[in-house]
Amino acid sequence: MHCSFLLCMMLNLPNLLAIQTILLLGPVNKTKAGYRGRGLNDRESKAHNRLHSDMDKGDGSIKYILTGEGAGTTFTIDDSTGDIHAIQRLDREVKAQYILRAQARNRLTDRPLEPESEFIVKIQDINDNEPRFLDGPYQATVPEMSKIGTSVIQLTATDADDPTYGNSARVVYSILEGQPYFSVDAKTGVVRVSLADMDRETRENYTVVIQAKDMGGQLGGLAGTTTINITLSDINDNPPMFDQRLYQMSIPESAPVGSVVGRIWAKDRDIGVNAEMKYSIIDGDGRDTFDISTDPTNLFGIITVKKPLNFENKPSYTLKVEGANTHLDPAFRHRGPFKDVTIVHVSIEDVDEPPQFDLPAYYVELPEDAEIGTMVKTVSARDPDAANNTVRYSIDRSSDPDKYFYIEITSGSLMTVRSLDREEVGWHNITILAMEMNNPTQIASVSVAVRVLDVNDNPPSLMHYLEAYVCENAKAGQLIQTVTAVDPDEPLGGQHFYYSLAPEAVNNPNFTLKDNQDNTAWILTRRGGWSQQDQTVFYLPIFISDGEQPVQSSTSTLTIRVCSCDQEGNVMSCNAEAYSLPASLSRGALIAILACIFVLLVMILLMLSLRTHRKKPYLCDEEENVHENIVRYDDEGGGEEDTEAFDIAAMWNPREAHHHLGKMRQDMLPEIESLSRYVPQACVMGGGSGDSNVHGYVLAKLLEADMDPCAPPYDSLQTYAYEGEGSVAESLSSLQSGTSNTDHEYDYLNDWGPRFKKLAEMYGVLETNSPPLW
Repeated sequence: MHCSFLLCMMLNLPNLLAIQTILLLGPVNKTKAGYRGRGLNDRESKAHNRLHSDMDKGDGSIKYILTGEGAGTTFTIDDSTGDIHAIQRLDREVKAQYILRAQARNRLTDRPLEPESEFIVKIQDINDNEPRFLDGPYQATVPEMSKIGTSVIQLTATDADDPTYGNSARVVYSILEGQPYFSVDAKTGVVRVSLADMDRETRENYTVVIQAKDMGGQLGGLAGTTTINITLSDINDNPPMFDQRLYQMSIPESAPVGSVVGRIWAKDRDIGVNAEMKYSIIDGDGRDTFDISTDPTNLFGIITVKKPLNFENKPSYTLKVEGANTHLDPAFRHRGPFKDVTIVHVSIEDVDEPPQFDLPAYYVELPEDAEIGTMVKTVSARDPDAANNTVRYSIDRSSDPDKYFYIEITSGSLMTVRSLDREEVGWHNITILAMEMNNPTQIASVSVAVRVLDVNDNPPSLMHYLEAYVCENAKAGQLIQTVTAVDPDEPLGGQHFYYSLAPEAVNNPNFTLKDNQDNTAWILTRRGGWSQQDQTVFYLPIFISDGEQPVQSSTSTLTIRVCSCDQEGNVMSCNAEAYSLPASLSRGALIAILACIFVLLVMILLMLSLRTHRKKPYLCDEEENVHENIVRYDDEGGGEEDTEAFDIAAMWNPREAHHHLGKMRQDMLPEIESLSRYVPQACVMGGGSGDSNVHGYVLAKLLEADMDPCAPPYDSLQTYAYEGEGSVAESLSSLQSGTSNTDHEYDYLNDWGPRFKKLAEMYGVLETNSPPLW
């Protein structure tokens, strides 16, 4: 027969249990033996849990065979009774059904008694799998201040049980942790905000635990949980606020433009773009002197210097600074203006600044014929500090290496000390240095551009062509040379030269000159019939003058040679005739003349040598004993007579110091005229100006020594100072001692230390406890 069986197996049945069968009756087929087969009814299958053939008489002659999925491994059959057993644990989630085939055979012949029948074993589901969150734990973000019911995230739990059979896969969601801030929809698994106005600045992170339970949440269902880490994202709901109402800052006045003064911060409880700030100076007396910008993080305000600072002009500034958010949320504008204001006080620190010149640069025009000592320019610099220290001037020698100029150290008067020549140096760019007396490190410099103006002091002269030729076949009136002149001067109206023959050549019978009035002239022949046999060379003096005042002129000689030329005027030969001695002069006479000339030259050289040996220039010979000027005082206690060694009046009157030429040192050459007469002398008012006169005189003498090529390779410095000036001992000289009739007291000698102990014992008051001296 052919039968179809449906066996529904329970999950997790123990091994070797009989299978309860549900027999689905199929069509009845006639067997070869002519028997009708019938299937087992439900009652019988449940009772016996077997497969049974109608041909089975119970005598053991029939053998049952089971084949198909799981036969022998998952299921087994008792070949005598037809009982089917499960030999492994069954799992519907692994395999939900099995297709098996059964057949009854003769045990002895192994011949099939019935056709093979196929049946399906379906595994019945039980609730053995809990719901699972496959993607957990979860991360979620929701804006702060969100309304109740705002969706945060949707969760889905998966149950491996059969959703079509019972409630094994029916999942219900609930919240275990995270209340009252959040809630979950029991059916959909959507997590929502359940508490209004949650503030990120108060609490930012929340942990929520969600449970999924099957069996519709009923008792006995299986459950699974997951965790959600919820972060409140920031919104701009907090205005910025400065942590100080007044900022105190300081910066030195020497700080360059762009220097950072300091930074300020309007703190904002928000983060990210909601905390970004823009700063501006809205008021204050320093809004034009300082600037403010935002740093790269867009959080801090950087205050910088916008204009140069000067402590003496303004020692402090006040700034009113505003900080405002750059990204505003329209939903929270009602929370107030998202900006704040603070006051910044900037103090300027005093710095010892270098002197400042009254002009950034000086420009002077000076004619090149200016006399030595001409005043070029007076520069002026002052100490910008409150101390207003005295300023001294000097020239940066690298800018005037040839020492054309000199500057008076106190007045700043710039003068010439050498003759100027525009044709040699047309511009002089001099750097003047100004130094504070009390702080030599503070030095300022300024450029003085001296343009040397042209003066017509150079005569014109012939350019290039100082030699020409004339052909033997030249005719009268023929042009043999065009001459031009050159003049180093550059008059404003341009050069204009005038040409003529020199007075001694005006009636020259051979050549003539034609001035073309365009700064050129033609040299023309006056005759023909030239011959090298008659004369080979002619010298033609040409007079040239310019058109400027004062008129400068010169005479240049043009050498003209007689040459042999071809028909086209090309030179072929200009050989001069060989020089021959006159027939009347013998060879012996010529030798005697040359001998006399030689003897005369030897005598002249000998005389010059003796004269040089007898009179040596001062300090120019290497073997000369170079020494300083030493003034020796051998008479002790000379008093006022000591002044006879040097006339101090010459130091106070440098203008008259050079008029007394009666007493001159014998070991020195006569001095050149002192430059002190070119130095502007300040008017002597009382006794205070003497020091500057002496100083200027010494400087002039020092410059004079610098210009002397025969000066020794060292400076000779003489210092003249008041005796006792600046000393606690005051003056020990008898000079001006007659002004006081009071007796001197020398008690202070005891305080001067061991070097003055002897004087203290001689003139000081003896202490009562000290033993007698003698």
